[in-house]
Amino acid sequence: MRVVVAGGTGLLGRALVESLLADNHEVVLLTRRASAHETSPASISWSPDGGVGPWAQALRGAAAIVNLAGHSIGGSRWTRAEKDRILASRLGATRSIVSALAARGGEPAVFVNASAQGYYGSRGDEILTEASSQGRGFLADVCARTEREALRAQGLVSRVVLLRTSLVLDSRGGALPRMLLPFRLFVGGPLGSGRQFMSWIHKGDWVQMVRWVLATGEASGPLNLAAPNPVTNAQFARAVGRVLHRPSWLPAPSFAIRLLLGEMAEGVVLCSQRLVPARALELGYRFRFPSLDAALGDVLAPPEAGQSQRCS
Repeated sequence: MRVVVAGGTGLLGRALVESLLADNHEVVLLTRRASAHETSPASISWSPDGGVGPWAQALRGAAAIVNLAGHSIGGSRWTRAEKDRILASRLGATRSIVSALAARGGEPAVFVNASAQGYYGSRGDEILTEASSQGRGFLADVCARTEREALRAQGLVSRVVLLRTSLVLDSRGGALPRMLLPFRLFVGGPLGSGRQFMSWIHKGDWVQMVRWVLATGEASGPLNLAAPNPVTNAQFARAVGRVLHRPSWLPAPSFAIRLLLGEMAEGVVLCSQRLVPARALELGYRFRFPSLDAALGDVLAPPEAGQSQRCS
């Protein structure tokens, strides 16, 4: 199978590409910084600005395109300019791909586009399935606008899948290493009240779910990429403490988090999102790591002991 991956040089993109290549699939990367010396996977320069360029030829003969491109939401404080970059990067990349699909008459058949749990906003202890409504806030607006852009490809391709990804657990990248630092310094504990729900997924399950999406014809529309057992932030802190053998009782006050992070505090750290992967479970996906303790135990194990770190 030939798969085109945009945004394939980030944490999740690299893991997905490695998994596909390990099973002898052909992968083509769309990247801003293509290397002429790279042959596996092949890299093609693109400008995800909403337009179509020569890179669109990469879609010829592809079975699927996976778009993970977008400016990081946690890279720096949410100034007006930073929020504009976050939104523009996602809309531009998605719009470019949809325009290329329209120009090429719908090849490839499956379009998988990144979204996030931020679509739901902060919802307390409400159980959130793919049928739940859009929430409020900056991230909810970004996700909803990006999803609407992706859904313009309906009728051009057989399936459009929207990946509403939760917190991805990986020791080598993403948010988890920053979250672990206080625990390693013996000052870990809940963030704010600790009552806010956290949805999460092991990186290996994230990769396998995307692979499963590519192979499952019934998978379409929004899909919650989250383990079936969300926890509160206090429960998460206790689980980290157990795995690292560190104390987990020292809370970080909400006012301090808001002072440090500004709007990002409410949008990412203190918001409550209790996702369940209703659609994936309905279609028969089986999680390798449904429990948090098992997922953290694997992620934080020494490299020689953590078999799934390879995400194969």
